Amino acid sequence: MSANEELIKRWRVSAPFWEKHHEVIRQMFAPITQALIADAEIKTGNKVLDVSTGSGEPGLTIAALVGAEGNVVAVDPASEMIAGARRTADRLGLKNIKFEVASADQLAFSDGMFDAAVCRFGAMFFPSPVDGVREILRVLKPGRKIALAVWSFAESNSFHYALSKVIDRFVDPTPPASESSDAFRFAKPGKLLDVLSRAGAVNPTDRVLKFTIRAPLSGEEFWTLRCEMSEMLRERIATLSHEKKMEVKHLALEVFREYSTDSGISFPAEVLIVSGARKLAG
Repeated sequence: MSANEELIKRWRVSAPFWEKHHEVIRQMFAPITQALIADAEIKTGNKVLDVSTGSGEPGLTIAALVGAEGNVVAVDPASEMIAGARRTADRLGLKNIKFEVASADQLAFSDGMFDAAVCRFGAMFFPSPVDGVREILRVLKPGRKIALAVWSFAESNSFHYALSKVIDRFVDPTPPASESSDAFRFAKPGKLLDVLSRAGAVNPTDRVLKFTIRAPLSGEEFWTLRCEMSEMLRERIATLSHEKKMEVKHLALEVFREYSTDSGISFPAEVLIVSGARKLAG
């Protein structure tokens, strides 16, 4: 099994949990969704492509924004993620979004089909980022924009770092199997910007988005959420004895208290928003 196939398998296994926690995850990452909408210049009536949609976001939020005159096509390589996203769209009563199983570098759409494209936390996992971005640009109308969000450094994101520091004390960190399995692959400013330039994007720009991840959860509920969201975390914890698992959980809950508020868990966070446009015709 290739590194990319293994990665997709992990996402397929995690899909039921992402569907289960969809509303909380939507709230947690809402500031990123709004940043992508702004930088991709998405407006009412637009036809938008959401790449690596996972359990359906930000595509579902964008579908509500573009309204009945617009529509969204959301793609992801994990079929279980797509199935869950369809169920969520049905529950929300959204008729102007459709979901397809597809990878960024293999899009079965006509040239110049979309007014905008977004990708939230997907570019890090593209087997070939340049090929993926080039293919997304192909299906954009000339002059229209793509906007991508990727994690900044782990140390700037307690959402990840607070728990991983605890687990690392009990289980040695597992280095990414490949660059395309590293969630922080594009944390260094300018790295994804260079990918857009090489893919042919016009006027590529990047910016740091500092925001707060808010979840209306107790520490115990957040522990469950984080463990269920990540197959890798579950695998690492599964190697421990029952006693060690309980110790890890106890220590994690102690750490989470630092980020607890009257309304739930609150983490400072930092991502990079990278955008560019398809070259104008002629």
